[in-house]
Amino acid sequence: MPQPLPSKEQTLFRSVVKFYEGKQYKKGVKAAEQILRKHPNHGDTQAMKALILNSQGQGDEAFTLCKLALKNDMKSHICWHVYGLLWRSVKNYEEAIKAYKFALRIEPNSINILRDLALLQCQIRDYDGYVESRKKMVLDRPQLRQNWTALAVAYHLAGNLSEAENTLEKYEGTLKQTPPKTDLEHSEATLYKNTVIAESGDKERALKHLDEILKSNLDRSAALELRAKYLLDLGRNEEAEKAYRTLLERNSEYRANFDGLEKALGISQANEADTEKLKELYESYASKNPRNDAARRIPLDFLKGDAFKTAADEYLRWKLNKGVPSTFPNIKALYTDSEKKAIIEELVLGYATDLKSNGSAEGETNGADSDRFKQSVLYFLAQHYNFVRSRDLKKAMEYIDQLIELDPKSVDYHQTKARIYKHTGDVQKAAEIVDFARGLEKGDRYINTKCAKYQLRNNENEKALDTMSKFTRNETVGGPLGDLHEMQCMWYLLEDGEAYLRQQKLGLALKRFTAIADIFDVWYEDQFDFHSFSIRKGQIRAYIDMIRWEDQLRSHPFFTRAATQAIKLYLRLADDPRLSNPGQADLDKLDPTERKKAEKKAKKERERIEKVEAEKKAAAAAKATAKGEDGETKKEDTDPAGAKLLQTKDPLEATLRFLKPMLELAPLNIEAQNVGFEVYLRKKNYLLAMKCLQAAREIDPENPKLHEQSVRFRQAVKSLSDLPAQTSDAIKESFTTPAADADLKTFNDEFAQKHAQSAPHLQSAYNTRYVLDNSTKGQNESDLKETLGLDGVTIEQAQAGLALLEEWKSEESVKDDYRAKAAERWSEATVFKK
Repeated sequence: MPQPLPSKEQTLFRSVVKFYEGKQYKKGVKAAEQILRKHPNHGDTQAMKALILNSQGQGDEAFTLCKLALKNDMKSHICWHVYGLLWRSVKNYEEAIKAYKFALRIEPNSINILRDLALLQCQIRDYDGYVESRKKMVLDRPQLRQNWTALAVAYHLAGNLSEAENTLEKYEGTLKQTPPKTDLEHSEATLYKNTVIAESGDKERALKHLDEILKSNLDRSAALELRAKYLLDLGRNEEAEKAYRTLLERNSEYRANFDGLEKALGISQANEADTEKLKELYESYASKNPRNDAARRIPLDFLKGDAFKTAADEYLRWKLNKGVPSTFPNIKALYTDSEKKAIIEELVLGYATDLKSNGSAEGETNGADSDRFKQSVLYFLAQHYNFVRSRDLKKAMEYIDQLIELDPKSVDYHQTKARIYKHTGDVQKAAEIVDFARGLEKGDRYINTKCAKYQLRNNENEKALDTMSKFTRNETVGGPLGDLHEMQCMWYLLEDGEAYLRQQKLGLALKRFTAIADIFDVWYEDQFDFHSFSIRKGQIRAYIDMIRWEDQLRSHPFFTRAATQAIKLYLRLADDPRLSNPGQADLDKLDPTERKKAEKKAKKERERIEKVEAEKKAAAAAKATAKGEDGETKKEDTDPAGAKLLQTKDPLEATLRFLKPMLELAPLNIEAQNVGFEVYLRKKNYLLAMKCLQAAREIDPENPKLHEQSVRFRQAVKSLSDLPAQTSDAIKESFTTPAADADLKTFNDEFAQKHAQSAPHLQSAYNTRYVLDNSTKGQNESDLKETLGLDGVTIEQAQAGLALLEEWKSEESVKDDYRAKAAERWSEATVFKK
């Protein structure tokens, strides 16, 4: 039992709780201290003071005081509850749950503790525990709908769909009268119940239930979509057809409704015999609405030959006459079919020819309409020749120059010209042109961000930050960069990190990639508030979607891209620890006399830095509570250059923060498997390394990196005689490519012959040859240079070859020869200019 207080202090204690809940922390601390002057060992007051201190950012003091409170009163549920809240605030959910359970043993009927426990159980996906906690809450307050709904959600997440449905039905059975139609919570709950029935597999019963609630449900679009889907799944195609036609009357631009209608009619775009039926279907919808885009665009996917040419001609003229800038992006997906690509090119070139001879496409339009059509045609052709599947950068540049001559102040035209320069490899010129485009429309946030991105690609980090600062809150803590972190602007952080990586500023690069991982941690932690909010507001279906999305969160391309780069950087640190201290790596290159002088100078510089750091620490307490210009508390960045991150004691262990979620949630990402192999091979965890190889083989058995890693793995396990018997047997049984008795050099040569026209595969083969026998270095360098003459080799692949020369520590003259040959092919590419 809690320690009793006299009446006056008991009233004061209640005010402490109110001050905390009202965020009046100074008053709360003052009131708590007033109680503690008379009752210095009162555990509950100490606990509440600790909670307030924690809210004021004094976490260490809060933990110390709360532990003292527990020592003074181990049987106080308040002390244990506060202890749990403190652990929750530092994201240690397991310890927080333990504390809550101790509190519940003392006070089993505390709804506040039970609620906090339930929310944490959901956060860590302890669904069985979540069900038990929600059951107790329903028993305590059965009159609240949200308690019943939360219990149903708990059963649903735990996979017990029948109990989830029963729980919802039990509550509905307690209702004395039907809620009004305007009751949003009831509407959502009934539709949620319907999705639970459908997920159980009983579509017939789900359809029957949906028909019962359809008229009174407030989310009519969702209900109609579900009804059409159920009818289709049940094979009731005539009714499904009517349902999808109803949906198309509501929204005739939604492609999924057209797909459903096709299935209901029993016709398919994959079946050529259905082409006429499909054509009639889409013509009927196109005729109903002269502005409908989907009904005119979709037929281009399945029509072929003359029928495609006629439809494409009609669609292109319609769009180009209107001057729609997105015409090319709308149809570029068709370029996967070479015949369609040729037809589109022929049509648009025909329009351009007609313009030259007649002044318009049909010799009918003139004036403003003619100018608009002309510019649309030229813009389409510029984009067409800039596109990867139809690339001819010389022609693309000719058309975009004509457009800029017609309209020198067009942002779109200059941006496209910058993109063309980017594809030639001249990132410097591209950045200059897009910066000029930005100047034409300074209030346009999109072109501003594009400009920053191009500047980062040109390794102009400071310039890019200045560009971004035109649309950030620069008075915030940390300035523009601090605001970009606050806004979780991940594209910028990624590009910034990759730019620093290209400049070999490894600390800054690692800091940016780590910031991306931190943002994903924040996203995961942010769901905590929604466990109660969504149930309270009745937004159940959106909440279930959020939970499932959160479970797959780290499969997001932003995370996998940053994680892959960070892991590769840590691998470099593991292979060469000197990289964590760039100055030391430079000293090793000097002769002994000069190195001694440099070391002495470096020692003085270190002493100076340590003195400055000591002064900074002395002022840290004052700075901790200092305010920025916008009134926010300043957060001191103790590692602005990422030096501490770079000096990690165990780089391989540090990779696991990035690697484990990526392998778990993005198993089809072959780069994740490649870097996973590299980590586990260095950690001598051969079974996990083999698992990564096998996963990569299932994704792409001809992947060049996979070949190289397979040979290295076979070479590694061949030389090991002390492998545990279980590991050795597993490798013998599962790892068969290359075979245990294979000649690795011959295996590698056969791979090179098989992929003699692929630069990435040849690069991998040459690197494998170097790994097997480093005396082949000269031959590898010569052969690598020859890959630059292959058809289809790209700038990125040529850059990868240059990176291999760096890895082999080739002579500067060899790298210069490689750059010179690459520059012959890509004369404008800045990457090959020394």
